Amino acid sequence: MGKINLLSQETIDKIAAGEVVERPASVAKELIENSIDAGATAISVEIKGGGIEYLRITDNGSGIEKDQIQIAFLRHSTSKIADASDLASVRSLGFRGEALSSISAVSKVELITKTKDSLLGASYIIEGAKEISLTDIGAPNGTTFIVRQLFFNTPARKKFLKSESTEGSYVFDVVEHLALSHPEISFKFLLNGKEKLMTSGNGSLSDTIYQIYGRQIASNVLDIDYEDDKVRLSGFIGQSVIARGNRAFEHFFVNNRYIKSNHLSKACEEGYYGFLMGHQYPFFVINIDFDADVVDVNVHPTKQEVRFEDEAYILELLTKTINNRLRKREDVLEAHIDEPKPVTHSVPLQVMPEATSQQTSFNADYTPSIASAEKQTVAIEQEVKPIKMPEPFERDRLEKIKAQVTAQIRNDTPYEKKFTENNKGGEKYEQISFLKKEAIKEHKIIGQVFDTYWIIEYDRNMYIIDQHAAHEKVLFEKTMARLKNNEMTSQMISPPVIISLAPQDVLLYENYHEAFEKIGFQISSFGGNEIAINGVPGNMLNLDPKMLFMEILADCSNYKSSDSFDMIVERVASMSCKAAVKGNNRLSIPEIKTLVDDLLKLENPYHCPHGRPTMISFSEYELAKKFKRIV
Repeated sequence: MGKINLLSQETIDKIAAGEVVERPASVAKELIENSIDAGATAISVEIKGGGIEYLRITDNGSGIEKDQIQIAFLRHSTSKIADASDLASVRSLGFRGEALSSISAVSKVELITKTKDSLLGASYIIEGAKEISLTDIGAPNGTTFIVRQLFFNTPARKKFLKSESTEGSYVFDVVEHLALSHPEISFKFLLNGKEKLMTSGNGSLSDTIYQIYGRQIASNVLDIDYEDDKVRLSGFIGQSVIARGNRAFEHFFVNNRYIKSNHLSKACEEGYYGFLMGHQYPFFVINIDFDADVVDVNVHPTKQEVRFEDEAYILELLTKTINNRLRKREDVLEAHIDEPKPVTHSVPLQVMPEATSQQTSFNADYTPSIASAEKQTVAIEQEVKPIKMPEPFERDRLEKIKAQVTAQIRNDTPYEKKFTENNKGGEKYEQISFLKKEAIKEHKIIGQVFDTYWIIEYDRNMYIIDQHAAHEKVLFEKTMARLKNNEMTSQMISPPVIISLAPQDVLLYENYHEAFEKIGFQISSFGGNEIAINGVPGNMLNLDPKMLFMEILADCSNYKSSDSFDMIVERVASMSCKAAVKGNNRLSIPEIKTLVDDLLKLENPYHCPHGRPTMISFSEYELAKKFKRIV
């Protein structure tokens, strides 16, 4: 064995920094969390060069006493806890005491800070864990961290960073998550001198969602609020219309701390079962609030992983809460006829047509050129730009800006109206009028188009129903009801259908044979690797028994052994949609009336088992716009 060396403090700091500082986003997260813990009500984040060359965090928090600054940069120094017993009830975002030491070990850091009781602030410069200076300086209340040249002394780490634009997007994600978890704090984010995000900090999560994601998402979210003696769930979940193709819009917070958890994601997605199509993922911002002693956040240096005392309870509660909330709202997709938007100018300018050179010279003193007109337009646009939010330490001006931003949102009538309608309160919800029993008599069936879609007029709206998706949903719900009540029926077939199975298929069938029997299959062994299908589910008699069995068996291969039996049965039962009426099959008027009548009896009539919409609606207003009756 080689000689054992005692590592220098500089080397130790660089090794330790690798656990905490992975990229600029890691630095931003740690410093912003310190600002939040310091009681800041406004935080400004600015980056240049993706945060690699320059990253500034400014807050209006409590600041750091001058005699505490050098101690703050030592490893495992923190004001959040005093001893190990405090870890059981920690509520602050930071507590490990590693961030400042790790950041200063691999970058050039300048700190400017002042407490409200001090006459002067302090400036502290530390580069690569080496102190450069500590001096008095005039400064506003609060703290500013400026981090330059990240990984300047560890080039091996720097070369693994991605492009500046990618690293900048990671920093933006951090600011976004912290803004969502702390809507009471005003956040401003600047990228290369340009403002990319500003939140009002008025304490309203719905306003923060609007400011980050815009009107479309903010107007299609539903509030959730559940509380018992163990936990409280609060936040917003998106309707199916704003689903995405990845999990980028899934946000979990535990005691206002952003975390990542595949188990929580899966539980929430289960709550959306039947509301989303395959390979689509929902939007949600959910905060799970516990007593601190039932959740462990001291799992990983990044503090983005947690452990729950009773995780199974939390997962089940998430699924039920989301599913119940979705079922209490109507979810008919509103179709909009997109019109090309006319090109408009902020200031109308009349420019004379291009003339000959002589005419141009003659009119030079009287007619502005196209170039000058464009400059004039830009100049006027710049004059009417909204005032930017000031730096957070300007408290009075900040409060005025907060009020202006909030008022701007409140005056946005389409968003406010839609958001209020969506969140009137789940318990008072009544099913959409189109599907009320009293409304059925008023339905005016116009007819069928393409032998697939039914057009129904009701209450100044035109509803279009997909007969296949609607029939799928009705059959699926009936099948699930029979499963729940153990009322599944079988239809015997003669002669039996003999199927030869591969060895792996035999093992798969043996694992799930109870599920096949429960949904109505009657199967017996026929010797060797062959089986005989003697009966099929009663509502699937018109399907090829062999093809149906093999498709369901193949579907079982996608399940994990940890999946519950009930979940397996539910997925298998979804195959009943194969018996639904297909497109291009014309239905009669009595048949469509029966189909609509069956739909209204369901809790969720708006989506088929695969998440596709069963119906969409066009308002009279949208059609009038298309025909230019409304301009």
